[in-house]
Amino acid sequence: MKRVGLERRKFLAGAGLAWLNSLTPVGAEKLLASEVLFASAYRDQHGNFGVAILDQAAAIVSTHILPARGHGFAVNPRAQWLVAFARRPGNFAVAMHRHQATEPVVFHTPEDRHFYGHGVFSTDGRLLYAAENAFATGEGIIGIYDASAGFRRISEFPSYGIGPHEIVLMPDGRTLCVANGGIRTHPDQGRQKLNLPTMAPSIALIETKSGTLLSSHTLTPDLHRLSLRHMAIDAAHQVWIGGQYEGDILDDVPVLARLDQDRGLVAVELEKRAATALGKYAGSVAIGHDGGTLAVSSPRSGVIVQLDTKTGKAVNLEFYPGTCGVQALRHGFVSSSETGRFGKAAHAYSWDNHIVRT
Repeated sequence: MKRVGLERRKFLAGAGLAWLNSLTPVGAEKLLASEVLFASAYRDQHGNFGVAILDQAAAIVSTHILPARGHGFAVNPRAQWLVAFARRPGNFAVAMHRHQATEPVVFHTPEDRHFYGHGVFSTDGRLLYAAENAFATGEGIIGIYDASAGFRRISEFPSYGIGPHEIVLMPDGRTLCVANGGIRTHPDQGRQKLNLPTMAPSIALIETKSGTLLSSHTLTPDLHRLSLRHMAIDAAHQVWIGGQYEGDILDDVPVLARLDQDRGLVAVELEKRAATALGKYAGSVAIGHDGGTLAVSSPRSGVIVQLDTKTGKAVNLEFYPGTCGVQALRHGFVSSSETGRFGKAAHAYSWDNHIVRT
């Protein structure tokens, strides 16, 4: 598989240093005035890709180039790095130090792997777990990278499924929850989906230290073409999973699932208006600061649906063209769009599907 074609020296020169220490005076002023920062991947009007850091008013604090299109991120309070992952089937990730003025660290999967766009740090911030594809066999892999050693890849274990997408760390700090989307791909065939008739999505709970499968969960057989992708954990430690349906457009199927200790993995039936609005496609999910409100975006229909996690009932629908990313604010949510909107601001960027709080 070919590596990213951008020459390393040119990339590092344009990427800048730590995003907290390479700000313009205007950016520094925005930073000091902001209670929270967000990061999101973008494509600009010239076709260049990067990561933008934005403040709570959706003003851009700084931007940092990427070799190609980015997707999701990994960050936690103890991690010194903000890591941006390539969109599937890319094989690069870029780690930017949050406090020290150092060059970004660019690292890659092995030659026979590619990233799926997501990863998560261990509780102490030292290890990075990344969703990968062993594309020769189609086996899902969790690659393990050591942030204290330049993101050297030190180990791996199975994701216990095909097409691992988002990974979240459960509140116990010892268990990974992996959404295996069920779709097999190969970089020689781009983003083509190779096994739709035999898809087998699942949610795997994996012990971090040993890579042991603790449990695996699937929906009913009639939902085997609901690709489970993005997740958020509520205050009751339930995992909410957004799906993307790969079957007949006329099928009447749910787009959300929920994993809890009592019932396992179950489909979430929404009221007709909310279900119709999502259009069988959940692009991004986020839990609000109250721990009990879930926001689900759908780029296909340009909607954000907010649910009460206790009842599963929709409490609000907001329509914005091209809506993609969504993330919690102190009160409510901030969202982005493919048309440049971020919160109430407008930018000359096409935002990718995810927003992360840094």
